Amino acid sequence: MSASREKQNRQAGGQASPKTAREAQQRQQEKRNSLLYGLIAAAFLIVVVISAVWRSDVIPRMTTAATIDGEKYNAAEVAYFYQSSYNNFVNQYSYFVSYLGLDTNTSLKSQEISADTAAMLGITLPGSEDENTDSAGTDTSGEDAGTNGTDAGTEGEDTAPASTGMTWHDYFLDQALENMAVIQATLKAADAEGFQTPAGIQAQYDDNMTSLKAAAAASGVSVSQYLKGTFGAGINEKIYGEQLMRVLRYGAYAQAYQDSLSYSDSQLEEVYNSDRNTYDQVSYEIASLSGTADTTTDADGNTVEPTEEESAAALAAAQDAAKAILEGVQNGEQLEDLAEEYNATYSRNENGTYSAGSVTGEWLYDSSRTAGDSAALEDGTSQYVLVFHDRFRDESPTIDIRHILVRPATGALTEEDEGYDEEQAQLKADAHTKAEELLAQWQSGEATEDSFAALAMTESADGSKYDGGLYTEVYQGQMVAEFNDWCFDADRQPGDTGVVDTQYGSHVMYFSGDNLCRWQTSASAVLRNEDYVAWEEGFIENTSIERQESGLKYIG
Repeated sequence: MSASREKQNRQAGGQASPKTAREAQQRQQEKRNSLLYGLIAAAFLIVVVISAVWRSDVIPRMTTAATIDGEKYNAAEVAYFYQSSYNNFVNQYSYFVSYLGLDTNTSLKSQEISADTAAMLGITLPGSEDENTDSAGTDTSGEDAGTNGTDAGTEGEDTAPASTGMTWHDYFLDQALENMAVIQATLKAADAEGFQTPAGIQAQYDDNMTSLKAAAAASGVSVSQYLKGTFGAGINEKIYGEQLMRVLRYGAYAQAYQDSLSYSDSQLEEVYNSDRNTYDQVSYEIASLSGTADTTTDADGNTVEPTEEESAAALAAAQDAAKAILEGVQNGEQLEDLAEEYNATYSRNENGTYSAGSVTGEWLYDSSRTAGDSAALEDGTSQYVLVFHDRFRDESPTIDIRHILVRPATGALTEEDEGYDEEQAQLKADAHTKAEELLAQWQSGEATEDSFAALAMTESADGSKYDGGLYTEVYQGQMVAEFNDWCFDADRQPGDTGVVDTQYGSHVMYFSGDNLCRWQTSASAVLRNEDYVAWEEGFIENTSIERQESGLKYIG
């Protein structure tokens, strides 16, 4: 079970990932569906009713597709998670999906995942581990077999790709059921604990539902038609809303657990010492030269590749130049001046990070490296001359900040219209005025961090509003320049406020205070992720997922 995969889906957010559903409502709906079937008596009546309910998408909402630890889910509910997993995947990999062998215009059931793609994505192939299946309804022939039950003899012949026995449909169905199991188990734990859902969750739910209705209206269709086109037959506003609230509550509980985790200095030092290259940064200078001969163009405009002699000469020239630059550095000359003399590309990096396997990275992070070391390095035809200055871990503090974003209103003019610049300037000025008014409104009230968070939740145009406008562990240079400069002003104190204008609009600022230094936040994130994955997987370690083909056939 990949809890980290669900975590990625949860963080993806947006219209594709919303999910929810109260378990009691699911059980009641299954009971109503059973009663409905129980009323059907005559054969001719069955035909009439099935025709009617199919047209109204009732069958996918009545037919059980999966049972997770005794909790039944109908085909529409599973389809919601299935399509969400698919949409999240496509959004995550974007144009890369075709390279992975996924054709978004072809049925997923007809597309098998290649062995290479499975290896790249870390996909568990059929038969690699045991998993609970539905003895009554699971089709293990491939369509609904999921990530288990391999065909050991599906090696390709000649140049044909090796068969994995898994289709993209299998993969997304597995993800959907795994996600559902995680959410169900986590929410049961939240309820048992008496977890109080944050106020921002309702606001996020309301905004998502408003966006859904706006998207349907913009498309000229009803909400039901829009959902059917997005998620498939059976999805209606009620099911969508239930799944949305459920996943939001799950996300809030999971985030609350992560936020509760803290680690001692010794624990963080242990993580750091286990992999110093990951956390250390380096300060260095580098001059780069290309040892590749240029192509030329003949009289007809055709590209002419360099000859072997020309290529060899270009490489030798670059090597000679690198040697001369290194000698100059070792004689006390400045690398920047030498780079200019020999037409090399020069740069200085004060916060370089480790790149495993690279020629320059391995040299810079060699444990024997000392200030002033220099070297000429070769990587293929590329030549580098480096001067090492320092290796260190980033002790600079991170900060916590709240803000309220006021975006400028949309203007009536386009860039080609006369007066466009004047209109934009006025809209930005109006946004700034609004931000100043919000700050004054806050100052006239309780003027506390909590009251600022409450105002952010109702007024901010930024997604952080659901958490009271809060950004935590912000590091120097992470945010846009004006925002960053205000946060990291040397005189900044907890409780400071102000208005900052950026390319995104006007921000009402509230400085919460300093947090861990940057290397500690990185080490803490490693421990937090490990603990979170173990925590989440603990909920579903012995989870039973049963599949019913009678419902699964409506999915995908």
